Amino acid sequence: MPEPLASKIRPKNLSDFVGQEHLVGAGRPIRVAVEKKHLFSFVLWGPPGVGKTTLVKIYAQSLDARLYELSAVSAGKDDIKKIIKEPTEHPKVLFLDEIHRFNKAQQDFLLPYVESGQLTLIGATTENPSFEVISPLLSRLRVFVLNELSDGEMIKIIDRTGLKIDAESRNWLTAMANGDARQAIGLLEATQNLYGKINIDNLKNALQSKFLRYDKKGEEHYNTVSAFIKSMRASQPDAAVYYLARMIDSGEDPKFIARRMVIFASEDVGLAQPTALVVANDVFRACETIGLPECGINLAHGAVYLAQCKKDRRAYDAYMAAMADVKKHGNLPIPLKIRNAPTKLMKELGYGKGYEKYTREDLLPEKLKNKKYLL
Repeated sequence: MPEPLASKIRPKNLSDFVGQEHLVGAGRPIRVAVEKKHLFSFVLWGPPGVGKTTLVKIYAQSLDARLYELSAVSAGKDDIKKIIKEPTEHPKVLFLDEIHRFNKAQQDFLLPYVESGQLTLIGATTENPSFEVISPLLSRLRVFVLNELSDGEMIKIIDRTGLKIDAESRNWLTAMANGDARQAIGLLEATQNLYGKINIDNLKNALQSKFLRYDKKGEEHYNTVSAFIKSMRASQPDAAVYYLARMIDSGEDPKFIARRMVIFASEDVGLAQPTALVVANDVFRACETIGLPECGINLAHGAVYLAQCKKDRRAYDAYMAAMADVKKHGNLPIPLKIRNAPTKLMKELGYGKGYEKYTREDLLPEKLKNKKYLL
């Protein structure tokens, strides 16, 4: 079987590595570790296709270490035992992909080998390690956060493939891949193999996926989000759940959806059901701690709840009206009696004079006296 294109063009050193400048730039931690051949355990946390595996390979090679690669999805205690028993003169570096999939018992088993230095552990995860890795093990690991690749970085990687692609197709591919270099390279390779020529039509045909109409910067993305919000606003839970399902099935980040629900809880439900904000925040928290696919249930729960709530936009409208006045009038003088008076001079100038805790007097600036924002 021929070597995949992504493997062929994988950088062998940091000079060729694209992205994550906060980790591999001059004086940054991973570059310093490579240059000084510093052996230590760490976790790489970030979205797919941003260079986690490549960084591990470069790091291990710099140490002249024996690199063992395991996926936590399929690996178990026996695999670790084999690594420990294998004789070698080189340091043993275990790269455990998807470390968040190792259960507590498996992580407990791994811990003493990391503590004793028999294994240098490097984990990779798309999930928050503080929720997924047990505290005793996490305390022995540095956590490095990897960012989604920028459009400019994606273009550099696409160009590195050496495949002929026009600017329009390259831009489309960059937008579709959403910072995932592995996905972009895989689609390029498939398109070249199938059609012998790379253009947008051939890329779409090679992909044949629902993601085509739902890149996160495209019109369909915004149309679906809009439909979801407007369905909840219209108190139509059936429509809200349908558009929610479309977003999840198309690969939308569940935390993005949950953030929209938190905003909706204050903007549209507001004072009619103040606890809606609590529910929406708990949905967001569930998305952070549980992740897909299960957090889709939490999102559905929250969407149906918000859709069925009574609606009251008065707090939102009041805020917008007040903001308009701030933009229009600037920083109007605050009435003296409600100004802070921490010094003697300020008190002599009348700051805080006559202040009553529960006064009914209008406390707005003079120019806005009797203005009503909350209608």
